Amino acid sequence: MDSKYNIVGFDLPHTDSDDRLQRILTAALPNQNNYDNYPQLNYWDAEFFNLHQVKIFQQSNITEQSAILEHANHSLLEESYFIEKAGVGYMAKMVLLAETVEERMLYALFTADEATHLYQISHFLPEMEVINTDDPFLRLLSEVVESADKTVLLFVLQIVLEGWGLSHYRRLAKECHYPVLAELFSSFLQSESRHHATGTTLFNQTSVSASSQTTILDVLAQFLFMVQVGPQSLLAAIEQVKGHLTRSQKIQILEELDTQTHSGNRLQILRSLMGGKSAQSILQNLEERGAFEPLPAHQCV
Repeated sequence: MDSKYNIVGFDLPHTDSDDRLQRILTAALPNQNNYDNYPQLNYWDAEFFNLHQVKIFQQSNITEQSAILEHANHSLLEESYFIEKAGVGYMAKMVLLAETVEERMLYALFTADEATHLYQISHFLPEMEVINTDDPFLRLLSEVVESADKTVLLFVLQIVLEGWGLSHYRRLAKECHYPVLAELFSSFLQSESRHHATGTTLFNQTSVSASSQTTILDVLAQFLFMVQVGPQSLLAAIEQVKGHLTRSQKIQILEELDTQTHSGNRLQILRSLMGGKSAQSILQNLEERGAFEPLPAHQCV
């Protein structure tokens, strides 16, 4: 295992399905159901991704459309899997960084939340060894989780990303066409809300040093830029099925996806999460950098 990222645990392998640890884990999980592996379906349809507006998708045959949707769906599930995988390590780390008994107890409970979510979401992924990712957002997440600066951890991960996760999971649940998975994402919301509220409470009790603010600004500028450039994962899904896309084709696809409006809405949600008194200078600095302005399609490729 790469010791540089020993907290995030992205490269931790799973045990074999018949390993005794699996049986003990299953018995220990709260509110356990019979979590068999679920069928690989396109849980979210073309309209969820706005693909019904994209000409190259419309002009594809049924097999190609299904393959594009499969890639897009898998990308969403894999992202959720890695976020929950990182969450287990992050919450365990925060147990050790806790400054009161109550804070330590809360983070111990939150670790159990993330472990339960990870177990549940893993059953919707294909039976494959998911132990690595080259996704830029997940790489950035892994770097932040390894940080030793508690202020950075609280603001970036629990206020901004957990807050964003609430909006994201709510939409995934609402628009999922498979009731079991829709219910699962809905069930995540209550615990994710507690994680977010705890981060906000602790951050508001913290004095933000100049070095912490610099790190927060650097990380959030990178993250917000990923939002500004629109749904790159959809371009990748189309390219995997249709083959190489030219720059002009990519621009056309992003325009058809209405990427500037889509990104603008997401950026405003993220901006609203940074509105607390303790974060005013962070918010002002990011605004001055234009970090909340969505980019037109031709600047996204």
